[in-house]
Amino acid sequence: MSAYNLFRNTGPEGLSCAVPEERSVPRFVIAPEWEFAGKVESLRQMPLGFDDKAAATGVRFNGFYLFASFQKRARDSHRVL
Repeated sequence: MSAYNLFRNTGPEGLSCAVPEERSVPRFVIAPEWEFAGKVESLRQMPLGFDDKAAATGVRFNGFYLFASFQKRARDSHRVL
């Protein structure tokens, strides 16, 4: 797996764009609609929603991979049983 630069859309949809570091960032990834979300070098670092097989296909055809990312929610430590 190659290292990816991640970009997060600032809208409520949870859309993310992964770009292999050796590729150019797509022209649609511009501020303020998109923000840099970091660099990842292994599958363990990828956010929820990232699919490595779909990423390989997306990069082969488009040069980038768009995906819906999800964040884990912390358990409510004050939950009443």
